Amino acid sequence: MTLFFSGCGLQTPDKSTQRLIQPITLNYWRVWDGPDDFSEIIDAYTAAHPFVQINYRKLRYDEYEQALLEAFATDRGPDIFSIHNSWTRKYQEKGLIAPMPAKVTMAYRTISGNIKKEVVWDLRPSPMPSKDSIKTNFIDAVYDDVVINAIDEADKSNKEQIFGLPLSVDTLSMYYNRDLFNNAGIVAAPAFWNREFQQNVKKLTKQNNKGEIIQAGVALGGGGNVERYSDILALLMMQSGAEMMDGDKVTFYKAPASSAQKNYFPGQEALRFYTDFANPSKEVYSWNKTLENSLDMFINNKLAIMFGYSYMLPEIKARAPKLNFALAPMPQIEGNAYNINFANYWVESVSSKILTNADNLKKGNDYPKQKLNTAWDFIRFATEAKQAKKYLDKTKKTTALRSLIPEQSEDPELGMFAKQLLTAKSWYRGHDANAMEVIFRDMIESIITGQTQISEAINLAAGKIQQTVK
Repeated sequence: MTLFFSGCGLQTPDKSTQRLIQPITLNYWRVWDGPDDFSEIIDAYTAAHPFVQINYRKLRYDEYEQALLEAFATDRGPDIFSIHNSWTRKYQEKGLIAPMPAKVTMAYRTISGNIKKEVVWDLRPSPMPSKDSIKTNFIDAVYDDVVINAIDEADKSNKEQIFGLPLSVDTLSMYYNRDLFNNAGIVAAPAFWNREFQQNVKKLTKQNNKGEIIQAGVALGGGGNVERYSDILALLMMQSGAEMMDGDKVTFYKAPASSAQKNYFPGQEALRFYTDFANPSKEVYSWNKTLENSLDMFINNKLAIMFGYSYMLPEIKARAPKLNFALAPMPQIEGNAYNINFANYWVESVSSKILTNADNLKKGNDYPKQKLNTAWDFIRFATEAKQAKKYLDKTKKTTALRSLIPEQSEDPELGMFAKQLLTAKSWYRGHDANAMEVIFRDMIESIITGQTQISEAINLAAGKIQQTVK
């Protein structure tokens, strides 16, 4: 249906159109990116839908989740908000995220006429992304995180529903110091976690006459002073064949059900490999708790190999503009049929509180649903390739969309991260991802200090994480 009305008010929209063009204000909360990073996308959306106003707010990471939960508790929360991919199930189970509708109807504004200009409102029923389209258009990790089996409030049936979409996805890669490699006679970054990798670490690690590490070969083996230690260890477990979760059951400590070797525990083997680098009795010893944070060590030219994300690049370049470093793919296990990498990203979601907010209800029975549909429509718009590319170009981040991977793979800085996207995976870490990181840290440190055997430590950690799962 297309309706016309002129600036002189000679023709006005009917009631259906009036309901769809009533003023809507969407409050949008995110971390990391400022308003300028979103200005083009917001301007493009509001140009087509001038009755929509989007207020963008950036919060600090260390205050973000607490601010979110407090705001929702007092009915002052945002309409659209970002959550880390490891938080999605927690927020869904708390009832704070509304599932994406199958379709929405939106009013699009255009101007027609050469002499007498008229505003044209085109009402378009628009299908939203389906489960199949997410699987087709986004990398695999996204489907696993945002498609959740939940009760559909419309018919009270249990079905898979979509609870968010990402603008970008980051992957763990290897940062290495070229000068330290050259001095040690190492011509290339190791591709596998094999004997060559271990010998390289041995060559790159230097101790003084007191036995203190003054140059670390690799940042592995530690907890709190290794950047993203929990991601690195989880990746090693997955590469080794561990099944991190089976539905709502924590299983990374068990032998996989599909394994032919029932006595092989890949999670334990990965944990042993990881902690060996902080064991003074091992030849790969290169790390301990007295060392600085791994990112600081790398920037200060005291660390040869660090594993990190693309978001670390700007800080390294700003703090150490003359540091001679390069990027390489994340090492894999030699002989494995498939590469496995690690995904880290944020998801854009819509608050379920829109439907119950008192101020929204005062504006009419149709208003809350239309506001929720508009919020989801904006996320759909922002995460499509044309708009997402504007965001990615401004923020220098890697895509979540398969179609943009070939172009980004040629980028001199982001290419290494982009090439790993198709093999990147994540895992559900329970209701409290921060608690899971502390549990992993305690597990690592109990092994390093000799307080606990590996099998006991990993079983204890799995049991604690299980308590955070419904």
